[in-house]
Amino acid sequence: MLKEVKKKYRLHVGNFSCHSLRKTFGRQVYTMSGENAELALVKLMELFNHSSVAITKRYLGLRQEEILETYDCLSF
Repeated sequence: MLKEVKKKYRLHVGNFSCHSLRKTFGRQVYTMSGENAELALVKLMELFNHSSVAITKRYLGLRQEEILETYDCLSF
């Protein structure tokens, strides 16, 4: 069904699947939650049926961002 939508509207999207939409949804919820980001992660963990917030962070790509931010803080 999603392939038909992609074709009908001539969407130039590489990965267009239920899984990518799920991750995009989670990322949007996290990004829009502002000061309540930690609470949003707990809610997303439950929604995605993950066993921990750490897994949800990794799923959304947040762990990698946190690691990269750590390197950005260093000055030589």
